[in-house]
Amino acid sequence: MDVSQRAAALFDRLPPGERRVAEVVTSDPQAVAFGTVAAVAERAGTSGPTVVRFADRLGYAGFVGLQAAVRDALSERLRPAVERIRRTPPAPVLARALEVELANVRRTLDAVDARAFDGAVTRLADEKRQVLVLPSEQCRAPGSHFAVELSLLRDGVRLLGGSEFRVASQLARARRRDVALVVDLRRHERWVVDASARLAEAGVHRIAVTDSVLSPLVQGAAQSFVAAAEASGPFDSTVGIVALLNALVAGVAERRRATATRRLDALEASWVASGALID
Repeated sequence: MDVSQRAAALFDRLPPGERRVAEVVTSDPQAVAFGTVAAVAERAGTSGPTVVRFADRLGYAGFVGLQAAVRDALSERLRPAVERIRRTPPAPVLARALEVELANVRRTLDAVDARAFDGAVTRLADEKRQVLVLPSEQCRAPGSHFAVELSLLRDGVRLLGGSEFRVASQLARARRRDVALVVDLRRHERWVVDASARLAEAGVHRIAVTDSVLSPLVQGAAQSFVAAAEASGPFDSTVGIVALLNALVAGVAERRRATATRRLDALEASWVASGALID
């Protein structure tokens, strides 16, 4: 396991100071890779010995061992696509994709906490609350598809994105009663992390979908879900995210069965009458 995976496995059992170190390791690995014990301790709001204890608890030889592991992980993150594309494929493309993507879906859905899922569905189904969907560029396709399908079931769904000015304008309209679904994979786009933080400051109920429990998007989120994103090619997979978002839409449809049925019947009648769809 890499540093993030080791920290995630122990996160719930870590003392508060070591949790803050774990958050620094995940949100700002450069600070660990190129910093000192004292600098990391200051960044985490804790002490040098706490940083060393965290490294020892994860099984590394003190801070030096932790730093070496973070550097290795950071190096892999900085050039995943350009290196993956140069690797000799271990199996034919279709066979490899089938194996990897089925595993991504299973790992993603198997890891879902039933209580968190029910809480997310309850909020997403509540039409008194506006739903803001905030995907990064690499997660734009599944995020956009989720927003479209959810908007077929209920009103008040908005997909956020665009220029910095447009995003800031959209965030200014967020209210405490709203719900935000934030979707991104490591390495996070800074604007997504910043927008998520602004939504938190506004008191918006946040649902995070990412690929690590130590993601900065998870911090303070009301519900969080970890999607497996192993790649069968040069780029991280979003198939696990698609499966999870599809499950959330299905949950909302089940929760709003009566009203959703009437709504879809009306939409279908309109599509047929206008000739918008061709069989």
